[in-house]
Amino acid sequence: MKKAGKLLLVAVLGLAFVVGLNGCGKKETGPIKIGVLLPLTGSKAKFGEMEKNAYELAKEKINKNGGIDGRKLEFVYEDDTGKPDVGRAGAEKLINVDKVPLIAGGYSSSVTYAAAAVAQQYRTPFLVNTGSVDKITEPESFNLTTNDGDKFYIYRLNPPVSEYASGLEGLLKEVVKPKSVYIIHESTTFGTKGAKSFAKTAKKLGIEILGNESYSSGTVDFKPMLLNAKKANPDVVYMIAYVMDAAMLMKQARELNFQPKLYVGAGAGFTMPAFKENAGKASERVVSATLWHQTLPIPGAKEFFDAYVKKYGGDGPDYHGAEAYAAAQVVADVLKRCKGDYSKENIKKQLDATDMMTVFGPVKFTSYGKKIHQNKMQTYVVQWQDGSLKLVWPKELANAKFDYPIDWNKYWK
Repeated sequence: MKKAGKLLLVAVLGLAFVVGLNGCGKKETGPIKIGVLLPLTGSKAKFGEMEKNAYELAKEKINKNGGIDGRKLEFVYEDDTGKPDVGRAGAEKLINVDKVPLIAGGYSSSVTYAAAAVAQQYRTPFLVNTGSVDKITEPESFNLTTNDGDKFYIYRLNPPVSEYASGLEGLLKEVVKPKSVYIIHESTTFGTKGAKSFAKTAKKLGIEILGNESYSSGTVDFKPMLLNAKKANPDVVYMIAYVMDAAMLMKQARELNFQPKLYVGAGAGFTMPAFKENAGKASERVVSATLWHQTLPIPGAKEFFDAYVKKYGGDGPDYHGAEAYAAAQVVADVLKRCKGDYSKENIKKQLDATDMMTVFGPVKFTSYGKKIHQNKMQTYVVQWQDGSLKLVWPKELANAKFDYPIDWNKYWK
């Protein structure tokens, strides 16, 4: 019996060896698929188009340089159409149908938060590159605590909306020195939270808030709201709007000849090339908070900008494109450190250990306040000057002088 058992063991081992030779033990050679959730149609498609272009540009370079341990990187895109329910369904498809071990992307805050809840439910790492409402990286909003880092699967490389105006504070305090402000914002999570955050900034700087009005998505007539603001006569008008609304706000402000000392956008639509294209003359000398500019002393920033223009034309990307390209860089870096183990848990482990430079700036996920897995970054100020977006603050990094005070009649004729 013992002899028969030994013979059986030898036969089994031999069969296993033959099977291995026939390919079952071969190393995987197909593409590594990673999900990307973006608004590719709908009112926010301009943002999604720029970010997808940036992801593809990064992917081409990554694959040209050997991919991930010799395997191609492939992005599987899901169109969230800018709607939370569609984003939620898209995240579920990427996880359960496409079987991706990692999701990247996430543009609008409401969609990103909805998709993050799905990723958290399925314990799938989600690398957010644009969605900015604070609660996205606050475990409490997912019924966890700040001590539950090992259970929290959401990571964000862009700053939260509460920090967007941090770079603007210096400009207001040192140069503009406004006594009053009127806030106009979209009634989305991003708009509402951003307005609340800027109101705190204004209070800290001793700036009186003369009004704080919201509008619904799809609004086309902003004149009643702008007339209210004009009547209040503020020094500064602070606006939180996506690109088409941002352009419409400024066009109608010009039509009403509403001339405060300064118009300030909170990033979002005010830095996009489409803002200038649609607002025309009304875009001139408008200031905006921003998270990036191609002239910043960040390794690879200008090269990325130039490569984007060469491939896709136009005026080039703003910070949204840089965020997406950086996310692709982080994805590649994480996968390479996985050493062939692309399980969700190992990807999460490598995200935790991320400490690298991207075209968007340094990325290292940390914890502070109520947030965990949050990258902390500096913010800046840009101004539209003669059809180009110039970096004007802080002074030591600026590539153009801040044009102030502004002669609106000169630019609006």
